[in-house]
Amino acid sequence: MMQALDLGISDHQGEADLPRADDIQIGEQGPVVRANGNVVELAQMTFGFPPKGRGAPVFNFRSEGRDFSDSQRCLVLASAFFEFTGKKYPKAKHRFTLTDSPMMAIAGLWRDGNGNQPPSFTMLTTTPGPDVAPIHDRQVVVLAPRRWADRIYLSGPESDVLAPLRAGSLRVDQVRSGSD
Repeated sequence: MMQALDLGISDHQGEADLPRADDIQIGEQGPVVRANGNVVELAQMTFGFPPKGRGAPVFNFRSEGRDFSDSQRCLVLASAFFEFTGKKYPKAKHRFTLTDSPMMAIAGLWRDGNGNQPPSFTMLTTTPGPDVAPIHDRQVVVLAPRRWADRIYLSGPESDVLAPLRAGSLRVDQVRSGSD
């Protein structure tokens, strides 16, 4: 699939270079496609930018009104993303998948690690699209495979690439009920 998308990834890299995981949590390694100078490559990176000082890792980053042309862009590869509802633990867990593809990418940014720390990534967010709005007031920027090159190479208007998908693009399944 990676070669068919013509992202410019080296022929010696493929899906086998990216281990599968049922869930990637903050602080764990996750699969990304990143633009690293003039090279596009598959990489494993830590989910969440390290905190500055004593804060928490930055795992979501608002995209609205920002220019990412000089940023280190990446695609966070996934088969799904999750949102949670409710006020008490355990919260209800909702799984979102693309209706027309087994894979999606979430628009992201990456940074080199400091010292002996590995590189890390954060996910871009936007206002929720019609499929996510009933569940959550924000959403990650989901890209169908046909838009991946637009994000890596900035070959389309950023406002279009980082916009929520149209209604019916995402399927939602509740995978866990929450407490009352």
